[in-house]
Amino acid sequence: MRKGFLFIPVITLLLFVSWKAFVPFDGLNGLKKVAEKSSEQSLAVFQDGDLIFQSSQSNLSRAIQLATHSKYSHVGMIYNTSSGLKVYEAIQPVRITPLKEWVERGDGGHYVVKRLINADKLLNEQSIVKMKANGEKYLGKNYDGYFEWSDERIYCSELVWKMYKETFNIEIGKLQSLSEFDLSSPLVKQQMKERYGKKIPLNEKVISPAAMFHSELLETIKEG
Repeated sequence: MRKGFLFIPVITLLLFVSWKAFVPFDGLNGLKKVAEKSSEQSLAVFQDGDLIFQSSQSNLSRAIQLATHSKYSHVGMIYNTSSGLKVYEAIQPVRITPLKEWVERGDGGHYVVKRLINADKLLNEQSIVKMKANGEKYLGKNYDGYFEWSDERIYCSELVWKMYKETFNIEIGKLQSLSEFDLSSPLVKQQMKERYGKKIPLNEKVISPAAMFHSELLETIKEG
């Protein structure tokens, strides 16, 4: 009986020592740090100029999804900075957001990152500096909930589209008029009424996140 009694504590001690050998940190906090490090390493493949797409559960996001027949309603541009990966995005106001915060804000934390298929030829150090400089004039501007084609206010896909157009004369995604979208949904009609009343600018030039997402100039780098 004494041998059996001592056997259990010995096994327990061995298991504990083995666990400490493979997990050299403080319990759950250590596990969390490993998970965060693994997540950071998986994001290390992202480069300056990559496009990152997501959706949210806001009424505007849902209306954009319905009107464009796409699950993606928001897009930003990856910035690789000395303080980590960021996303340059047009919300209210246009700002630079830490990538982790940006991802967590999306629906279910889901995102897709895409890159120019010839990025290795176009996106060098000098061109990245130029593109960021072209984008600086939009920093701090108000979000454009009316989706007008001007620089006075700006919306998400318009920001990224114009930065590529102004830097490389590349058009990522086809420009459309508002009338080309599916405006039949009650939610879309409600959002349109709130913004325009009875005078909907159906001929307004628009670039949607969906049009950019499906551009043949891009390839998918990662989906998370």
